[in-house]
Parts: sequence; structure tokens; C-alpha cells
Amino acid sequence: MKALVLAGGTGSRLHPLTFSLPKQLIPVAGRPVLELCLENVRELGVREVGLIVGEHAGQIADVLGDGSRFGLRITYLHQDRPAGLAHCVLLASDFLGDEDFVMYLGDNVLVGDVTAAAERFRAERPAARLMVAKVSQPSCYGVAELDADDAVLSVAEKAEKPPSDLAIIGVYFFTAAIIEAARGIEPSARGELEITDAIAALIDAGLPVVASRFSGMWKDTGTVEELLECNRSLLSELPSRVDGEVDAESVLRGTVVVEAGASVVRSTIQGPALIGAGSRVTDSRIGPSVSIGQDCVLTGAGVTDSIVMAGATVRGLAEVTGSLIGRESELDSTSAPSTHRLLLGDRSRLGLTAGPAR
Repeated sequence: MKALVLAGGTGSRLHPLTFSLPKQLIPVAGRPVLELCLENVRELGVREVGLIVGEHAGQIADVLGDGSRFGLRITYLHQDRPAGLAHCVLLASDFLGDEDFVMYLGDNVLVGDVTAAAERFRAERPAARLMVAKVSQPSCYGVAELDADDAVLSVAEKAEKPPSDLAIIGVYFFTAAIIEAARGIEPSARGELEITDAIAALIDAGLPVVASRFSGMWKDTGTVEELLECNRSLLSELPSRVDGEVDAESVLRGTVVVEAGASVVRSTIQGPALIGAGSRVTDSRIGPSVSIGQDCVLTGAGVTDSIVMAGATVRGLAEVTGSLIGRESELDSTSAPSTHRLLLGDRSRLGLTAGPAR
């Protein structure tokens, strides 16, 4: 079985950060989302990966290389513009050939077992095995209607009146039958070739389409809120580790990782939290639920529930919360303490100064 991993989206809901950084490389708990996806793919026993990339192809290739450090062989497949998941299947048809494959959305984070679904797919080889999970707002997703034996009766994409509350999440198992089905569909109202339309074509042709219910954590990391929720969850699973330096005046509480080359001086770190390699935290309060990337500088800062990316500097901001701070950004404040919630793109510069008293 091969893998088709999709990393060509524009990440428009995360602008301005994703103007310069693909959303799949945004780190959660210190790791790019796409690396977590590839590790999950490897756990399924797959070694050959076709990776759909778009305008940020160079950055993704710089991070992942040929895939060998993950035990994978990556073939890069370029997509000029996002045109739907079924379009990605067609784009990869030469790479896939007539082999079975798993399609994995490169901006999805899953914490939980999908290997059982992969094993059932290999053993039974239905035309498609979908992964589904209950959601509170099914009209926001592609959903599947199942019978009592988890055979898929119908699928619908973001319907006003969805047939079920079971969202189709970002891991699909297909035989080559999906390629022929994708060739036969037309673009949807939003101008894309929808994978749900291709799956519906399989069902209409009488081919077996089944589902496995996923009970772990699943998030599409397309918004700040979803990224931060993933960050919280993954940080809470890390074992505490101090490989850097922590002085006697600092306090670490809960699950805290201080990577090699990092230093914590006169500061309180409330876990779960991660301080990346080479970062320096001085006279600050960090956490809970904070991941700080490599080579950051935080001085006189208070940061909670946030992702601070590599090379960023935060000085004098006493209450930063629920924030996503891009690479090499600089935040500096001489204002009185107040709460700040920020989404800053790479290399942003933000200075905050107290206004006149009223």
C-alpha cells in the first residue's frame, strides 16, 4: 500500500502567517504538523509516499527532504492550485498506479489508533474504507450515513441538512477504483472535484464502501483555535525532560520540557510547556499550554496557551494568551500589563506603548 499525503492548501484562515509559511509546517508541541502525519503514515506500514505540494513546495522539501529520516521515500507531486481532494487523486494517478493507498490530509492531527482500520482494509479490500468521527456541527463537514454494519449508505459535503453527525476525517483507504470514479465526476458548486462525489460514485456503482469509527483526538488545524487545541493535547502527552539549564531561582511545575541549549532564568514554567533548544527565558511566567520554538528570547513576558515559533522575541508583554507568533517576530512593550491575543506572521514587528492616563 502507498500513501498520498496532501499538503498543497493555501491556509487562508491563518493569514497573514501562511503567506510565508505553509500551514502544514506550523509546529504543535514543537513538531510541524506534517511531520506528525508522516509518522502516522509510517506506523501503517507504508513506505512509498506521494506528497501533493503547492506554492510552498520548496519550504516543505527543505524540511522533509527525501523522507529517509522518517523511514519513507517521498515523491513530490506539484499542484498549481487547490482544486479538490479528488483532483489530488487524479494528479497522483501515475504515482499510485493500480495499488491500494491511504490518503492522508497533511493538516490533520490524529491522536489515536488507525492501524486497526488499515489492517481491516488490507484484509477485506473494499473499494474504500473511511474514518469517521462524531461532530457537533456536521453541516461544516463531509459526512457519511452508515447502516448497522458500518457500510456507507451515502455521503454529503457540507450539506444544510446532513444525513448524519459522522464527519469523514482526514484519513481514507482506497483501492484504485477511486481513480476511475474521480475521472467521472464534475466540479462542485465551489469549482472543486470533491472526494465525496467520487465516493458517492463508488456507492452508486455498487462497490463496497465501509467506515471505521475513530474515537481519539482529531483536528483539522486550519484555524488558530484548532492549532492551540492540538498543542494543548500533544503537550500534555510529553514526558518531562530537562536537558537545558534551569537556575535555582526558577520553578518548574507539571510536565515541562527544556531542550538542550535552552536556559530558564528567574522564571516560572507551568506545564504542560516546552522550551525549545537554544531559547532563553528570563524573568518570565510561561504556561500552561505553551510551546516555544528554537532560539527564542522571552524577557519579562507572561505567555499562556500559545505557540511561539522559532527565533521569536517577546519582551515586556505580561499577558499574551491564545496566540500564534510567527518565526523571527519581535514583540516589545512598555505598556501597563494588559491581555494580548495575537496572530503574527513571520518576521512581524510589534511595539506596544502605554497611552496617556485618562
